[in-house]
Amino acid sequence: MERIVTRMLRLRGLVVFLFLALALFCGFITPLVQINYDIADYLPPEAPSTVGLDLMDEIYDKAVPNTRVMVENVTIPEALEYKARLEAVDGVEDVNWLDDQLDLTVPLEIQDQKTVADWYRDGCAVYSLVVDTEKQIAAIGAIREIIGEENAMSGTPVETVDAHLSASSDMVRMMSIILPLVFAILLFTTTSWFEPVLFMLNVGVAILINMGTNLIFGEICFITNTTGAILQLACSMDYAIFLLERFEEFRQEGLEPEAAMAQAVTRSAGSIASSGLTTVMGFAALIAMQFLIGPDMGYVLSKGIAISLVTTLVFMPCVTMFCYKLIDRTSHRSFMPSFRGLAKATGKVKGFVTIGVAVLLIPCYLAQQNIHFVYGASEMTGPDSQIVLERNAINDRFGESSSFALLVPQGNTAKEQALNDAIKDLPQVSSVLSYVETVGRSIPEAYVPPDQLKLLSSQGYTRLVISARIPSESAESFRFVETLRGLAQDQYPDQYHLVGIPATIYDMKDTITADSVKVNLISIGAIGLILLVNFRSLSLPVLLLLTIESSIFINIAVPYFTGSHLQYIGYLIISSVQLGATVDYAILFTNRYLELRREKPKEEAATETIRTTAASILTSGGILASAGVVLRFCSSNLIIGQLGVLVARGAILSIVMVLVLLPTLLTKLEWLVKRTSSKLAFYDETAPKEVTA
Repeated sequence: MERIVTRMLRLRGLVVFLFLALALFCGFITPLVQINYDIADYLPPEAPSTVGLDLMDEIYDKAVPNTRVMVENVTIPEALEYKARLEAVDGVEDVNWLDDQLDLTVPLEIQDQKTVADWYRDGCAVYSLVVDTEKQIAAIGAIREIIGEENAMSGTPVETVDAHLSASSDMVRMMSIILPLVFAILLFTTTSWFEPVLFMLNVGVAILINMGTNLIFGEICFITNTTGAILQLACSMDYAIFLLERFEEFRQEGLEPEAAMAQAVTRSAGSIASSGLTTVMGFAALIAMQFLIGPDMGYVLSKGIAISLVTTLVFMPCVTMFCYKLIDRTSHRSFMPSFRGLAKATGKVKGFVTIGVAVLLIPCYLAQQNIHFVYGASEMTGPDSQIVLERNAINDRFGESSSFALLVPQGNTAKEQALNDAIKDLPQVSSVLSYVETVGRSIPEAYVPPDQLKLLSSQGYTRLVISARIPSESAESFRFVETLRGLAQDQYPDQYHLVGIPATIYDMKDTITADSVKVNLISIGAIGLILLVNFRSLSLPVLLLLTIESSIFINIAVPYFTGSHLQYIGYLIISSVQLGATVDYAILFTNRYLELRREKPKEEAATETIRTTAASILTSGGILASAGVVLRFCSSNLIIGQLGVLVARGAILSIVMVLVLLPTLLTKLEWLVKRTSSKLAFYDETAPKEVTA
């Protein structure tokens, strides 16, 4: 391998040119990568609501209502004018209002007041719209121009368009903060003013290549796009730091720069690759998720770490050879403390911390069983955002509302009538639009105008459009979905399809929950196997995984103790991200401990390990925690913000566990490590010490 590296270094000009050219090209094509902002699109194709939606799109021209618009201070004639203007918007497929429910030539005072109040009250009109998701950006903008800022709208298209419009500004704001923040951390933790420039150049090239090569996927989720670059930066920066440290070590031994770099790459490639592989496998475990955001993030992030590894082992050595003299000229004393005080303090409290962690794990387990999870996008934006304020304004005036479409086989009007009546009798239902309700079972289809008939009956299916006074996501909503499916199952066993936002979120909950155990087992198993090969030990992988998993366990339980909800997407992702990103700290610590343990007693080796690894662990963990903080405070999307909180808190907890819990496990369970490991040498503390005169 040394010959290959030497040859590479002699062609360093070509290597640097190729990497920079590829990075520039990838930066140029990055805007061509399509970004998807609708979380519901990531349900698996076999999910019941996905199957139903595909079928409905195939046989019906109009979808289920997905947007509500409220206009204040209008009379009935003015409300009808607004309806006509909304219907004329390109991308608005249908608009439902009071005139579709009642005959407005009859005075409202003598009509069903409950129905009237669902659509018009206190001089306010609320409309139910079907907005084409392919044209939603232009359509939502046109609706806003019609109703003005003083009126309100809500619904999935509104939330999706807002996520689309805010994502770009969020990305720019986050990168403008995280880059100088990481640069400042590197300035403090390195011994040259120029080294941080090299590190940032190396990771920047890797990030640009990763973002550009996302074009092979055609489309990625906005969550992946927003978090991918920051997580790649935070998780792969230490590869370059470790390589440059090795380079400096070999130079101090008297080797010429090129020979020193060849040795640095050759000697460190295995450990860097092993460290990177654990992170890759942590991210790759997400690919096993049925909920397709998992594979979306898994492919992009694992590809990004793999690219960072290649960039560090190929581009970084070559570009360093052009800059090492500049590194020498800008060298300065280390600003990092010796960490002797930290090592002594840790040694004194590690027993108490270990007992505390053991005690905490039980309530943390119970807490995780009772966390209030959120599965959909209803709480994707903050409580003070315009979207939430307008949604609350509509709900406060007219109550919460959700729409469904229930597709059942055509031809049996008696069954249709029985199902229609059963649904109308549900207390949450405000209206049902169906063939038997609108036309009547006594009128043959041949006498119904074709343009009206195809809205409700087409290609062997008839459709019931249901409006219910329920939110898009809640325990009540999930029970209502189960009730609708139960009624349909009674009349049409396994022959019906239910479509609607609550049904989609219900399926999302089922899909994501089923993914949880599988993803965790895969990530733990894959990383455990890598550790098994790396340490040639049965017990060490268990101790390392126990250390990091304990921090993950505590991290996830915090929302319960703070009384806040947790996005289930973030819960799933953090398990793999935190394990893959921070198990490197445990690997670094254990390798150093085993090295020192050959020459020192275990307590002394543990203290010395804490002192010598604290700087590296705190640097890497500090960058990861900083990335999480930036995601939290710079993203307007609560899903991304919550993921940032989990990442930051997880990094800090992992640092504490590695520096405090892991030393205890390694020293107290050394007897187990000796019996279950191969080719490990330990200093014999019982051997008599030589006495010198």
